[in-house]
Amino acid sequence: MRNGVGATRLHLPETGWDTVLDYVMHRFGHVDPDGLLRRFDDGEVVGIDGDPIRRDTPLSDHEFLWYYREVPHEDPIPFTESIVYQDEHLLAVDKPHFLPTTPGGRFVQESALVRLRNRLGIPDLIPMHRLDRATAGILLFSTNPATRGTYQTLFERREIRKEYECVSALDAPAAGAEELREAHGFPLVYRNRMTKVKGQLRAIVESGEPNAESWIDVLGTGASLGAHAGTAVGRFLLKPHSGKTHQLRVHMAALGLGILNDAFYPRLWDKAPDDYARPLQLLARAIEFRDPVTGNDVRFSSQLELAERPAADGPHA
Repeated sequence: MRNGVGATRLHLPETGWDTVLDYVMHRFGHVDPDGLLRRFDDGEVVGIDGDPIRRDTPLSDHEFLWYYREVPHEDPIPFTESIVYQDEHLLAVDKPHFLPTTPGGRFVQESALVRLRNRLGIPDLIPMHRLDRATAGILLFSTNPATRGTYQTLFERREIRKEYECVSALDAPAAGAEELREAHGFPLVYRNRMTKVKGQLRAIVESGEPNAESWIDVLGTGASLGAHAGTAVGRFLLKPHSGKTHQLRVHMAALGLGILNDAFYPRLWDKAPDDYARPLQLLARAIEFRDPVTGNDVRFSSQLELAERPAADGPHA
């Protein structure tokens, strides 16, 4: 572990390039070629024995290499995760919008996992599940490798109950919660079949047996408090019964109630820098389960609020 980041292992092909460096430059040279050469020269790329791999090391000498992920430039994310609960087994935090759960792409140090490892001095910290970078709210980590598998079993058996909230714009400004409930049949269960292909930004909705299911109800309506002030919005409670990537965002868009500031659904926005004033209005409100170690029923709730939620004294709140 170095600066909260474990070494990354890369499998090398048997043939096709003369040296290890040739292959690495083929794979990653478009990102930061000078940085790659520097890391080889500084001995930061190693083999299974920990010895440095040099520029002229033949490809056939190694099956794997190890290195520490770096990015040429990493913009700080101006929001801080807050600790909701911590004991010898678990850590529950409120993850802010825009902060990724784990390192990836242009974010390494600016991820919840690496920040918390460095902040708390817990190198064995591992996330038990993930939240999209755009989504805020409760995120659960394992702090103890000895009990990690016990908690992971809860997720595998779907014995973890999650609650989310979202805010969506309404087509009918005068619609109150009861009118909205009548028009859509809330509370309702929405099901479809969807897949997420690596490298594609959006999930794909397919025909066939449903594999994604969400329970959805309306909590209230009114005028937005945030950047969309004055816009008629609804606040919704969502309980996913499955865990497909982007599931809640896809299901709300399918109901004609796309989540405010969603850059992917129902339509894909042009790529642009993060607009910190307009976060996706989706919040992981709570997570609850029976603790397999203590036997107690536990519930961790977010202290965050969605910026665009209806005003508490609004006409339909």
